[in-house]
Amino acid sequence: MQVVHWGRARRFFQQYKEAEEPLKQWRAAVQAADWKNFPDVRRTFTTADWVDGKIVFDIKGNDFRLIAIAEFENEKLYIRQVLLHAEYDKGDWKK
Repeated sequence: MQVVHWGRARRFFQQYKEAEEPLKQWRAAVQAADWKNFPDVRRTFTTADWVDGKIVFDIKGNDFRLIAIAEFENEKLYIRQVLLHAEYDKGDWKK
């Protein structure tokens, strides 16, 4: 899968240094993946959730959340947001 909008993740880990390595590991796993559907995603990331057409990934345990949209047919995963867990809990990302 191709990761689109990686700059959003990079800006996040420039602010939160402890997120850098986990996000880079996540990216490497996504790039190596050959996902055709959400169950394939769950085989790679068992804690991923499908919420209103978006995939929510736990990064570094529950410290951070990455919200993405998958275009499985085009083999692309678009990063919408990377959030602190507390920001995620507010629910603004659902809008």
